[in-house]
Amino acid sequence: MSYKYTLPHFFCLIVCLITLTGCTSLRGTGDLGVVIERASGSVQIVETTGRTRLQQITGLGDLSHASIVYSRDERYAYVFGRDGGLSKIDILEGKLVKRVIQAGNSIGGAISQDGKLIAVSNYSPGGVKVFKADTLELVADIPATYGKLGERSKVVGLVDAPGQMFVFSLYDAGEIWVADLKQPTMPKVKKFKNIGTQPYDALITEDGRYYIAGLFGEDGLSLLDLWNIDKQPKRILSGYGRGEKKLPVYKMPHLEGWAVAGEHAFLPAIGHNEVLAVNRNNWKQRGRIKVYGQPVFAMAQPDGRHVWVNFAFPNNDTVQVIDTEQLKVVKTLKPGKAVLHMEFTPRGEHVWVSVRDEDLIKVYDTRTFKEISRLSADKPSGIFFAARAHRIGL
Repeated sequence: MSYKYTLPHFFCLIVCLITLTGCTSLRGTGDLGVVIERASGSVQIVETTGRTRLQQITGLGDLSHASIVYSRDERYAYVFGRDGGLSKIDILEGKLVKRVIQAGNSIGGAISQDGKLIAVSNYSPGGVKVFKADTLELVADIPATYGKLGERSKVVGLVDAPGQMFVFSLYDAGEIWVADLKQPTMPKVKKFKNIGTQPYDALITEDGRYYIAGLFGEDGLSLLDLWNIDKQPKRILSGYGRGEKKLPVYKMPHLEGWAVAGEHAFLPAIGHNEVLAVNRNNWKQRGRIKVYGQPVFAMAQPDGRHVWVNFAFPNNDTVQVIDTEQLKVVKTLKPGKAVLHMEFTPRGEHVWVSVRDEDLIKVYDTRTFKEISRLSADKPSGIFFAARAHRIGL
């Protein structure tokens, strides 16, 4: 018996052979992440299963205070640079898709509930700009003007919220604004005034209900209930440092990576070597945990068993682990000088720690607290895994 192959048959055969021999490689995005290399204006694409570096993307500008959000399919990361740059990168192909300079000084951003809008918070000029996620075309500009003279405030604590909303704080004005972007070109903004002195950062609970702004100008925080949007934000934890001498603040604590374990939230205390344990049912203080220095990030493992804390200068060579049942430190680690950020793998078996001054990412087993891997990086800071794409506020 003989066979005659036509040209289409030949091409089908070649495709089958390529597929069988593994020449065509496919990769999902759920295992990937991005590491900021702040000194070189670049990022690394990494994968968490083999704990390896895959690619580097350059030309992203000033990344001295950079953050990232992901598209809902996890393929694209949006990088917010300090120089006002907004960059869209393809983490599968390892390339820069588009970059725009949208302000003079920006501090972070968020992606909308439907994944179609990217919002950026700006220091200069103060306000929020909103872009189409696919093209980075500007669709809305919300200047953060306040007072009788129409001054512009720095914008901080920008997060996404359910209902196609963005929530953010005005540092100079002491206000919280809620922007409804259901009609992107005509945002509706609700403003809450007198929420506290100098809100410096904020978080939103994982269910999207509570927006909490930390206050730098006073002890306490301001809580807005988004389920009851007509009610004025209320102060919580007022006076937690009253009667105590506050230490000089070398680095502002971050609230975005806040820790939740059961009924408790764990928040860094400004100007104190403490982490506050807060009852989430009534937002009252449950306890105060003494730690090694002024905390910057207090981040919970996905299972909530432990909270990992890093510190401001001069104690930034240390990470401490808090037991969330005992409310005490159970482990102290010394990864190296200038620990800037931590990120847990999606199921929490490992934590990646950036050690800027050693040009390293160190990976620890969260059960044994042992270091298991090292990856080189050029002055690494933020670490962002693609699983963030499916979490409110990240």
